[in-house]
Amino acid sequence: MRLPGHGRYAHSAIPQRPTYEWPNGARLALVVCNNIEAFAYRAGLGSDSTGAASPQGQRNYAWRDYGNRVGLWNMLDLLDELDLPCAHNVNGAVLDACPEIAPALKARGDEFIGHGRTNAERQDGMWEEDERRLIAESRDAIIRHAGVAPAGWLGPYIAQSAVTLDLLKEEGFSYVMDWPADDQPFWMRTRTGPILSVPYSIELNDSPAQIFRQHTGREFAQMIIDQFDEMLEQSRKRPLVCSVVLHPFIVGQPFRLRALRDALRHILSHRESLWVARPGEVARYAAALPKGVVPGSEALE
Repeated sequence: MRLPGHGRYAHSAIPQRPTYEWPNGARLALVVCNNIEAFAYRAGLGSDSTGAASPQGQRNYAWRDYGNRVGLWNMLDLLDELDLPCAHNVNGAVLDACPEIAPALKARGDEFIGHGRTNAERQDGMWEEDERRLIAESRDAIIRHAGVAPAGWLGPYIAQSAVTLDLLKEEGFSYVMDWPADDQPFWMRTRTGPILSVPYSIELNDSPAQIFRQHTGREFAQMIIDQFDEMLEQSRKRPLVCSVVLHPFIVGQPFRLRALRDALRHILSHRESLWVARPGEVARYAAALPKGVVPGSEALE
């Protein structure tokens, strides 16, 4: 029986791959990704604090807007306190609407990652020309505010159409985080050449964990610790990427932030064994490894 395939990458079992090391001889890379998002008022898509699908009104709009007004700044203080680099998946609209955000991220030296125009929409149901426009407008907003084009992409709701990878490659992106298929980077095919997939967790992610599955802040913090401890042990065999995914309107709430601080302190007590990196750094390092090391690189031209 032959299952229908996507044609974007070949199967690869992790024990059969070549072994390599991250910089400084580390076997585990830690990546912290934060999502900074803008939503339409009383329209479009948007998550709700109850976890259930709810009409878009002032309550859930304001709950999400807390992230840009308060939660993000709580988070940046915590990241500064821990001397922890971060990457930010940013909607283009949020940079226009909240002018303090881009300068604060630039001051930290953090990475801007394309994340659509707004999380009030998703791209997987668009015509190709409309999706290309969405991608280009998202990229151009980051260029205006950050002064540099983003290398990476994460779609709103981690959604892609059948041609998203092709469009991203053609619009200048070099890596994506929409395919949670691995704990290592791997190469994917597009119609104009390869694009790299960088690990991005939909499990160790505060939105599905704390909103949709209703885990507490302490339970989520323990999830982070358990994931990290297990991956640190597994990394004795092979290089891995441990990604922690956050949203300011969720973990930026003080009671959740306190639990997150404890989890990150636990991780950073092992800092000498880690490569603390941003996704773009992981992508560049993986792209520079010899042909045949990273899955899919055998077919690179």
